Amino acid sequence: MMERFEPTPEQREVGALAREIAEREIAPHIAHWDRTHHFPRELYTKLNAAGLMGLTIDERYGGAGADYLSYALAIEELARVDAGTAVTLSVHLMIAAAIGRLGTDEQQAEYLPRLGTGDVIAGFALTEPGAGSDAAALLSTARRDGDHFVLNGRKQWCTNGAYAGVTMAMFRTGSAESKGISAFLIDHSLPGIVVEKTTEKLGIHTSNTVDLAFDDMRVPASALLGAEGTGLSNALGALTTGRIGIASQAVGILAACLDASVKFAKEREAFGKPIGAFEGVSFKIAQMATDLDAARLLVYRAAALCDLGLPFAIEASKAKLFASSAARRHAAEAVQIHGGYGYTTEFPVERYYRDAKITEIYEGTSEIQQLIIARSLLGRL
Repeated sequence: MMERFEPTPEQREVGALAREIAEREIAPHIAHWDRTHHFPRELYTKLNAAGLMGLTIDERYGGAGADYLSYALAIEELARVDAGTAVTLSVHLMIAAAIGRLGTDEQQAEYLPRLGTGDVIAGFALTEPGAGSDAAALLSTARRDGDHFVLNGRKQWCTNGAYAGVTMAMFRTGSAESKGISAFLIDHSLPGIVVEKTTEKLGIHTSNTVDLAFDDMRVPASALLGAEGTGLSNALGALTTGRIGIASQAVGILAACLDASVKFAKEREAFGKPIGAFEGVSFKIAQMATDLDAARLLVYRAAALCDLGLPFAIEASKAKLFASSAARRHAAEAVQIHGGYGYTTEFPVERYYRDAKITEIYEGTSEIQQLIIARSLLGRL
């Protein structure tokens, strides 16, 4: 079974493509983009031309039809240079996967070519001010009106929301329970949806995060994604595949921390020799490298199981839990290795430190991942 977790040459080529684009198109600009909180919309036109925006979309709709291990490698390489770009692509492909799994033939024919090759970005809207980890507490409503639904409510922390052409959003269509929630594909060209606020964040400054307001927005009944009342399970299903992307993002951040730490430890001297010669530094780097390998293997296993059509939700949770925690811990160690320089914007490790923390929070907090893993072993006691 182990050989299934090792990327093939073809899969590694996808990662190499993502790395080449990241080094050429992102690396020269990322410090400025981070300082100015700039969402580089033009970058995604280039990613679209390279086939990355349609990486996992079926070839029938113009996508590359790549597997999830290839996807994990691509996200890692993008995150190695910029975690914000990586999560933008990860969420985009998460929504495309949800449409491919749940959408009608008409929905797939309408949206997947646009997301795969049409330079259209997908967004996600689940969280509300009073509904985060407890997603079933959402209050936004979708009221049936003939062959339309009328949407009302506020969505918080919507990834890609200001630039999306289509957003997967959850609304209450029935009772005040989880089975009263339905998923919709929201076409942003329709009236009634407004970007109410752009969220200022600790990190991932190149990722667009907004609050969306829905005021009597009329959408056709055909916008319903999946059966009515299955929206919460559909959202959680989307987040399960999305966790492979977030775990890969964390791996990329961790890889960048290792690269930067090794370089600095070889070049920076103290007491007449490189600081890497001291155990206090070298042991940090050794642990960083070990945890990077462990995180990668957990991601590869989850992606491989997904590609085989086998259950992978627990493995995705384990990958996200471990990789995100390791990224946050070792980003702090990378700053420590750099000393005073690490606390300045002269070196990128302070950005890695800020970017790493969110991987423990979004698409299911670390506590939620622990709950999922514990319940798989203990049941609901």
